[in-house]
Amino acid sequence: MAESRAVTILDVARRQVLESGEGLTQAQVLDVLDLPVEALDPLLALAHEVRMRWCGPEVEVEGIVSLKTGGCPEDCHFCSQSGLFESPVRSAWLDIPMLVEAAKQTAKTGATEFCIVAAVRGPSARLMAQVAAGIAAIRDELDINIACSLGMLTADQVDELAAMGVHRYNHNLETARSYFPNVVTTHTWEERWETLRMVRVAGMEVCCGGIVGMGESTAQRAEFAAQLAELGPDEVPLNFLNPRPGTPFGELEPLGAADALRTVAAFRLALPRTILRFAGGRELTLGDLGARQGLLGGVNAVIVGNYLTTLGRPAEADIDLLGELQMPIKALNATL
Repeated sequence: MAESRAVTILDVARRQVLESGEGLTQAQVLDVLDLPVEALDPLLALAHEVRMRWCGPEVEVEGIVSLKTGGCPEDCHFCSQSGLFESPVRSAWLDIPMLVEAAKQTAKTGATEFCIVAAVRGPSARLMAQVAAGIAAIRDELDINIACSLGMLTADQVDELAAMGVHRYNHNLETARSYFPNVVTTHTWEERWETLRMVRVAGMEVCCGGIVGMGESTAQRAEFAAQLAELGPDEVPLNFLNPRPGTPFGELEPLGAADALRTVAAFRLALPRTILRFAGGRELTLGDLGARQGLLGGVNAVIVGNYLTTLGRPAEADIDLLGELQMPIKALNATL
């Protein structure tokens, strides 16, 4: 009975998503997330077909760097950069020459996107000035798309970033609306949504994803996928919780590999045309085979190198894997 139900779910997804390009609904995503492990391989294969049909074989490569690290006033329970927790990350700023060098190293990997990140509730005047100077210095040295992730924005700040030529703005909703109060108490899900709305109106691309494995239910994971589909972001970075010592989520068990891969495939089936990016936690959750299985299961973008406070795979390892899988790196002019 379970086998026939799995076949039915996948058949419906094939007709609806692969053939018609219509993403799965919240209830359908939940059905996918509840599939037995025996259905995982055909599920990943279908998600890969969807990715190839609606996005193509190219993979977008991105590097990230923290301009301002640690000392954040918010209480995001997964984050060791919060100044409210007994975690090892302490406040530090990156100077402009180091920021330019990080962009150069990112570009050498073939990456087309470089994201400047700051651990803040929202940018101060000092931070906005530093970002403007950094972007100008990077543009003097190389040709790469520049993204930013600076927390919640005012309307004036959105306009400033757009005027700087910021290509894409990242602001993660992190989790389902119904679960958000269990993750953050110092601001609301709706405040994040409003920043994303203004970013889109200003003409910047919207990058919005979250973290899976923070104690949310499978139903809330499906809710999150549906809420992202409603938002319609250009990119969804999919992180898996890497529990950080000293944070409220520091003792949570990492998500199992099968659940993580089911989530990758389900998000692809909910968002057939979206850039779905492997981000933090994949090394811990999926192990050495994670990059291969994800890239053959719906993912079409990666962050190369290290993350903000955790280590990633060597950039060369991901680039070599893309070559082995015959997946070309998306050219810069294809992202403009």
